[in-house]
Amino acid sequence: MPFADSDSVKLYYEEAGRGVPIVFVHEFSGDFHSWEAQMRHFSRRYRCVAYNARGYRPSDVPPSPSKYSQKLAIDDIVSVMRHADIGKAHIIGCSMGAYATLNFGLRFPRRALSLTAVGAGSGSDPYRRRQFLLNNSKMARLFEEKGMPAAVKAYQVGPARIQLAAKDPRGYREFWARFAQHSALGHACTLRGLQRRRPTIYDLEPGLARLKVPTHVVVGDEDDACLDPSLFIKRVCPAARLTVVPATGHVVNVEEPDFFNRITEDFLNLVDSGRWRPRDPRSYNPSTMARR
Repeated sequence: MPFADSDSVKLYYEEAGRGVPIVFVHEFSGDFHSWEAQMRHFSRRYRCVAYNARGYRPSDVPPSPSKYSQKLAIDDIVSVMRHADIGKAHIIGCSMGAYATLNFGLRFPRRALSLTAVGAGSGSDPYRRRQFLLNNSKMARLFEEKGMPAAVKAYQVGPARIQLAAKDPRGYREFWARFAQHSALGHACTLRGLQRRRPTIYDLEPGLARLKVPTHVVVGDEDDACLDPSLFIKRVCPAARLTVVPATGHVVNVEEPDFFNRITEDFLNLVDSGRWRPRDPRSYNPSTMARR
């Protein structure tokens, strides 16, 4: 089993295919299995790597929240790339992984061929921030006191999760069965050390405004917590393009894998062929007519 060492924390990863590297970074309720449809599709042309974050077995589960942070999540991407001998890669992340993907691009732009952020922005709404933090503390206690079965019941009926149940009941059951096998301790520490303390998407505005790495923001139109942050990224970041997926919730790559693979392949083709271009500054004209 391949493991990368990240400051004495072992991170399990799998890879498939050959070619330009893609590194997949999973969300809070997922793991490397969440990218299976992408690993199968993109490994036909790319070298694909997917790993389990710290706190997600068989990766190590540090017992203290101090061993979980946004900075460490970014460092973990670097450690996986270093162990796999990858200098530069397309980075694709979902939710928690989308935050890490964007921040990786801000810290290590020369190591990112492109960034794809799926469902980025939970907890960013300033009007709902207090409730987000309260929910964070409540869920951390639930993991500690009741364990994974209780957490599954809470998460699987979330407003941006039920869409998968309607579209793919079998996939929905498999997704939550894998979630139930995760570490309750790892999830509690992730909530307290990483999710609670990470900056919001709006806090990233100065860096996003300067970002030059080709960026693709993908969000489901029924993922209310991430719609506005995704639009914000598009408005402030000239390097970003935005795809809003209709009748879709939070985990677009799981819920609509064929569509996600198609739009992602189109984006990567533009980048790899040198035909990707940032937003034309003339499009920021507030007038509906061209200036003379």
